[in-house]
Amino acid sequence: MNVKIDPSWAQHLSGEFEQEYFTELTNFVKKEYQDGAVYPAPKNIFRAFDLCPFEKVKVVILGQDPYHGTGQANGLAFAVSEGTPPPPSLQNIYKELASDFGVPFEALAKKGDLSRWAEHGVLLLNATLTVRAHTAGSHQEKGWEQFTDAVIKALSEEREHLVFMLWGNYAKRKGAHIDPSFAKATGGRSDAKHLVLEAPHPSPLSAYNGFFGSKPFSQANDYLVSHNETPIDWL
Repeated sequence: MNVKIDPSWAQHLSGEFEQEYFTELTNFVKKEYQDGAVYPAPKNIFRAFDLCPFEKVKVVILGQDPYHGTGQANGLAFAVSEGTPPPPSLQNIYKELASDFGVPFEALAKKGDLSRWAEHGVLLLNATLTVRAHTAGSHQEKGWEQFTDAVIKALSEEREHLVFMLWGNYAKRKGAHIDPSFAKATGGRSDAKHLVLEAPHPSPLSAYNGFFGSKPFSQANDYLVSHNETPIDWL
């Protein structure tokens, strides 16, 4: 695995690439690609970073694993490539987006490709950036989590007024690396460094337990506008 990542990210994460854990991770991932099918394609491992440079990030959406089904993972959390049917979690994200902005769900339902979000400043970050085909969680605890923790920490420490969307308990635990002076939801401190929006995961198992109705997209835009940032074009 050759590390080819956007230069702005390389600058902030160079110390990670030099650590022993990352060397071991690289060797593991290389062997996995040699031994069988692994997703996403190697060129897309760092796609989330390439589409959303460090200084352009406005919103961070945290996922867990890439999709492990054939032809689904494309390097962006929750996203699939154009022409691929949106998986259930992504469909639920669109249902909440449609409700949040009062638009028809049908107008969004077939848009599996979220690259437009990334290009507008949304870092769609999975905690683990690769996965063995049809084997969920197969690349967990190999080093990716330490790397993505460093990503969150760098953004939290070196940027201001970002929105972190933490969906599900796993994402909330990753949120421990966000500056503790953040605000939660719209009632948080006006002087907080970042806004953290927590909700259940959008999977069919938990979406009805509080993800639906959480309005993360409009809350994010309201926060960005309040800090003189251009809102995200979610639609």
